[in-house]
Formats: sequence, structure tokens, C-alpha cells
Amino acid sequence: MTINDNTMTNFINKLTTAELVEAIRNDLEQYADPEREKMIAANHPTSVKVLGLRAAELRKVINDWRQKLNIFTEEQWIALSLELVDCGIHECQITAFEFLWKNKKALQALSVDQIIALGKNLDNWASVDTYCLYITGYCWRTGKLQDKIIEEWAMSDNRWIRRTALVSTVPLNLRARGGTGDVKRTLQICSLLVEDKDDMVVKAMSWALRELSKSDQPAVVQFMEEKGKQLHPRVKREVGTKIRTGKKNG
Repeated sequence: MTINDNTMTNFINKLTTAELVEAIRNDLEQYADPEREKMIAANHPTSVKVLGLRAAELRKVINDWRQKLNIFTEEQWIALSLELVDCGIHECQITAFEFLWKNKKALQALSVDQIIALGKNLDNWASVDTYCLYITGYCWRTGKLQDKIIEEWAMSDNRWIRRTALVSTVPLNLRARGGTGDVKRTLQICSLLVEDKDDMVVKAMSWALRELSKSDQPAVVQFMEEKGKQLHPRVKREVGTKIRTGKKNG
């Protein structure tokens, strides 16, 4: 470790979690773009503050802070991520999810209450999908979240929680997220929401079934045949096209 490394370590150790969040927030704000903020507001409107960072800029800040905090314990990563979510900024929320996804020991150390707390500000598809791909899907697949919790989410009055239930199935089947295929649990959640006509839920249903079709196409075909009268036309069209052509849109 160099002198500069030691200096940084000593500096980091003196900061409280709240001070670290403020420092991360300041780094994110350096890349704030009002035009991109408007674009995000139109694409996935949210009640939380949006800074308007591009993906490459957000990734740079995340990677820089992961390097600075490489001495952190799992408990410290969790505490920092929870406080980042609490500050009510979209990019801080995504940063928290990224921090945990990149640190599987911290991800595995989460309690159920902490997992739920991380999802406190979910009110747009971008945040929901990142939360599911990075947090809930993994925790469900590894046994941290039980089936009944996801099933309860599917019955929620909140459209975003229902979407969370469906998108949480995607990492069960997505190889890039460690999934190997889970017909039973995926189709159970899809069955609970098969008649839901909310646009955000319909799109998630299509995604869940398309991802499952990559590992078990016959199971998806059978589900489509059995639930055809209940499924939204968009789901039937997109999943059918995926099965026939390998693409979402023919």
C-alpha cells in the first residue's frame, strides 16, 4: 500500500456514514446534466430527485468509490447502501444497488428487513428493474427471500411492488445474473398476475416469460396456451415473437 493509499484509508476511517453519503453525492452532482434530467423525467418519472447522470459517468463514480472503500466490511457496505437509498436521489439509489451487487458477501449478509428497506423509494421502472436484477432476484435465488414474500408482493395494491415480483423472476433465469432456469417459481408469479392489465406489470410479464423461454421454451408455450384468454395481447405478441424468431419484436 502506498502513502497515498494509507492517507486515503485514514481519511475514510474518520468519516461517518452520513459524511460518506454526502461525499458520494457531491461527486455525483459534478456530472449533473439538466437536459438528461428532463429526459429521465420523461422516460421514467419519479418522485425522488434526479441529477441526470449518463451511465458512463455514474459507473465512474461508483468504481472510484468502490476502490476507495475496499477496506469496508460487509456491515459497512450495507449501512452505506441503506443511507444512500434514504437520501432520496435516484442516482444514489442506483449506486447503493451497484455497491451491493459488486460485493456478494455484503449482499448475502442482508437481512430481509434490510432488503425491503432498500426498496423503499421504488416508483419507476428503472429503479425497480435495477433493484430486482441486483438485489431481490439474487436474494430469492440464494434463499434469503422466501417464495411467500414474492407472492405477497404480487398481490400488492402498488403497481411497482407487483412489477418487483415479476422482475425478480428474471435473475432466476438470466445467465448473466447467475440464473439457470426456474420454471416453477417463475410461472407461479406469472400465474398470480396473469390478469393484471397495468402497463408496467404487463411489460414485466412479457420480460419474465421471454427470459424463461430461453431455458425452457416448452414450459412457456404450455403456459401461453393455458392462459391465453387471460394474458394481455402485448404479452402474447412479444413472447410469441420471441419463441418464433428469438427476438422480442419480429
